[in-house]
Amino acid sequence: MNDNPLLSLGFDLPFEDIKPEHFEAAIDVQIQQAEQELKDLLEVQGERTYLNTLKAYDRLAEPLTRSYILLLHLNSVVTGPEVRATLQAVQPKVTSFFTRFSLSQPLYQALKDYAATPDAQFLTGAKRRLLELALDDFRRSGADLPAEKKQRMEEINMRLSEICTQFSQNVVDSTAEFEHLIEDESKLAGLPASARAAARQNAESKGKPGWRFTLQQPSYLPVIFYLDDPEIRKAMYTAYNQRGSEDPYNNEPLINEILALRKEKAELLGYQDFADLVLEDRMAKNGARALQFEQDMTLKIRPFFERENAELMEYRRALEGEDAPELEPWDVSYYAEKLRKASYDFDEEALKPYFAVDRVMAGLFEITRRVYGVTIQEVKGVQVWHPEVKTYEIYNEAGQLLARFFADWFPRESKRSGAWMNSFMTGDRDGAFEPHLCLMCGNLTPPVGDEPALLTHSDVETIFHEWGHLIHHALSDVEVKKLAGTNVAWDFVELPSQIMENWAWEREALDLFAHHHQTGETIPDELFEKMVAARNFRAASVAMRQLSLGTTDLMLHMKYNPEADGSVLDYSRNLLGQFMAVKPGAEFKMITAFTHLFASPVGYGAGYYSYKWAEVLDADAFSRFREEGIFNRATGQDFLDKILSRGASEDPAKLFRDFMGRDPNPDALLERSGLLV
Repeated sequence: MNDNPLLSLGFDLPFEDIKPEHFEAAIDVQIQQAEQELKDLLEVQGERTYLNTLKAYDRLAEPLTRSYILLLHLNSVVTGPEVRATLQAVQPKVTSFFTRFSLSQPLYQALKDYAATPDAQFLTGAKRRLLELALDDFRRSGADLPAEKKQRMEEINMRLSEICTQFSQNVVDSTAEFEHLIEDESKLAGLPASARAAARQNAESKGKPGWRFTLQQPSYLPVIFYLDDPEIRKAMYTAYNQRGSEDPYNNEPLINEILALRKEKAELLGYQDFADLVLEDRMAKNGARALQFEQDMTLKIRPFFERENAELMEYRRALEGEDAPELEPWDVSYYAEKLRKASYDFDEEALKPYFAVDRVMAGLFEITRRVYGVTIQEVKGVQVWHPEVKTYEIYNEAGQLLARFFADWFPRESKRSGAWMNSFMTGDRDGAFEPHLCLMCGNLTPPVGDEPALLTHSDVETIFHEWGHLIHHALSDVEVKKLAGTNVAWDFVELPSQIMENWAWEREALDLFAHHHQTGETIPDELFEKMVAARNFRAASVAMRQLSLGTTDLMLHMKYNPEADGSVLDYSRNLLGQFMAVKPGAEFKMITAFTHLFASPVGYGAGYYSYKWAEVLDADAFSRFREEGIFNRATGQDFLDKILSRGASEDPAKLFRDFMGRDPNPDALLERSGLLV
């Protein structure tokens, strides 16, 4: 055990030394340590104080949490049989501990006893809020339940943890298993040269002839948007929307069980449904308000959406004659891209030479320096989990190290899809000072041959988005760890990420980094103007897709009844189809790969609406930067002081009001998107 690196984790994580076999032994020891910490907290002699009760609660089980987060991370980025077997072995133990912790009547009572002391009456700021939220969390976790219901709650939590992990692994495996090989080059008509080169390189890496396409987004999206052959588009579309739906990776039964267990959990706690349970401490407060928000936005946007769909079909008829067939689901993106190019003479591929990934990162760092006064430097010699990972550090204007972070941008078959940010460590801000330790990952277009990785503008927005999450954590300055960084209400957490995307559209910001990788020239004015003009192309369709996911999520967690409504696949397909340009057929089973909803016990379950909710917040908040200057340090400092650095130390609605001086204006998003009548 003395050789187990997980038992002495510091700021420098020894990725090269950590092996899957280290986790179970270390976590067993760390659970015992956490049990002792809990025992010490419960058996405090004398008067309860902030230090011996509330701070002890805030810091309880930190080593266990760090090891478990590290294991979950490795399962996301370099998964394999050993990592998975280890996770399956330790997950029940960890889940059991934290469930018992969240249901501990003695701990709940200890916090209530402390709340009654004179010491607690003088708490202010984040410390007072922690006590209030902790008592509420215990109640909402079931600490007031009788013994038999607590036992059932623990069983539910353990089962959810197990099957949500299985859901995620099924999506990874079914995605990785698929390939589509093309040996006849004539079938690649319409596909951009960059996508052809990537597909050729992919095939060569597997020792196969021709061009290899996968369901990873950098491979999948060019086919759906550009490839002329409708049969190949159909095959790729069908495979993509059936991930996780066929044996041995069939997630349908897992979805049914997850929904049933979440409903049972809510009912055990006295809530009408899972949405009311999880939204009680968020800005929306309950499922009804979140659903009403979705429905109100849908009502306002639908007329624009229907007009866009009619225009798309008219465009196809203009191309192919009045007898042109009706659009199929796999046709929509293809013809929409053609219409965009025809309407604005704009092809997003023309931008890729200006977005080399290293220059994008450098530009992002310069924007951050100008707005928030921090500098970012790459560091070498730090251990990482994969050779492609880069390491950086963030310093304030006084030269103090605020955070270190890792960036892992390219797809691998051992890595889950999507893009995300997470933290390995929340630094101390209560007396001592420690830097934070974070990461951001994605699945962006990888380099081809000797060229750098050239990104689409959508890829650039993804980087900016995840960076917004990362600096939310990295620039956090909250003395309570449980309320630091991104540990905020889920319908507020997307504000810092989504507001960052705005800088990716500003000429002044783009000129800092959008330089042609061969000539060094900035984006020509004509191309930039086309890009901006095309920004809101089919904006209603983009909005309706988000609304479809948020609405379906809420309906599944509030209204869906398997006995009355039939299969979850049919129910969700019918709901989603109401927001789609073409109603999907039986091949559409995307819900079985909807990892946001089902890959963790809570995750975005009953909370996917928060993306659109936060878009309203970000559009409104960025209007102040537009008025005062996108690089205005005073405005940036105000956003840093009142939102980014504050975590959950204050009610999010108040944080927003502190920055804007008023409540959010819902029309700000519609105005930005050109969808305001």
